[in-house]
Amino acid sequence: MISDILNTGKTIFSLEVFPPKKTDDIDLVYHAIDEMKTVNPDFISVTYGAGGSNSKETLAISSYIHNNCGIEALSHLTCPALTPEHLLDYTSKMKEYGLTNILALRGDKPRDMSDDNFNNRHFKYASDLVAAIKDDFFVAGACYPEKHPDSATIYDDIENLKKKIDAGVQMLNSQLFFDNQKFYRFLDLCDKAGIDTPILAGIMPITTLRQVVTMVDMSNASIPADLVLLIDKYRDNPADLRKAGIEFAIKQKLDLLKHGVRGIHLYAMNKPDIAKEFFAAH
Repeated sequence: MISDILNTGKTIFSLEVFPPKKTDDIDLVYHAIDEMKTVNPDFISVTYGAGGSNSKETLAISSYIHNNCGIEALSHLTCPALTPEHLLDYTSKMKEYGLTNILALRGDKPRDMSDDNFNNRHFKYASDLVAAIKDDFFVAGACYPEKHPDSATIYDDIENLKKKIDAGVQMLNSQLFFDNQKFYRFLDLCDKAGIDTPILAGIMPITTLRQVVTMVDMSNASIPADLVLLIDKYRDNPADLRKAGIEFAIKQKLDLLKHGVRGIHLYAMNKPDIAKEFFAAH
């Protein structure tokens, strides 16, 4: 269990992968994991679609990480299409595979789900899901250094975060961010709110122009001035933009470690080369 790693008190280093869009491509993910395991991550998390469409692949990849690579797997699980029956089936399969860690998420509304079905979902919030699984699994949750888009203020968001922790969350993975000062402010606010749950800093290197728009839209993360300058400087040179983006992420990592963060979680985008470059730098 990831709890055993946390109990050592060491700085955690982890990364995230996602299932392929086509089931036939799952071997490509296995190959990427074989490459990325050489950076010796403490755990690898595996995403899960809001509607559960790739749940079988999430289980298969999590099992591969745990049983073939000998690394702790953190399986994501989202609420929108989850029923008690589906949850029981899913967690039973997890136990069969020896999987013990879940990242419980509310999840976004799937494109093919009606508003009525989404609003009437059985597990309304991540805290509801946490309460249902905490007795059998190590449960992690998500947090947002610049607040969840649905929260009116960062203070409201932290109150909701406390509900998840009270429900049984034992560790938090942060949404990606590009401004370390905002993360430090978030940690300070959590501390003042009495939250002492381990919080891992989520980092994603920007390697393409297209990624900038996509990531900011998905994460609600702000872009600091020095990163804007880098993007503008190298926007017409993809190779240099990739290099500068990874270097910026490494600088983030080193500063975070200098400030004693509990851990670093890399959104690796299934790219072993990025994981190796990122974790090799000290």
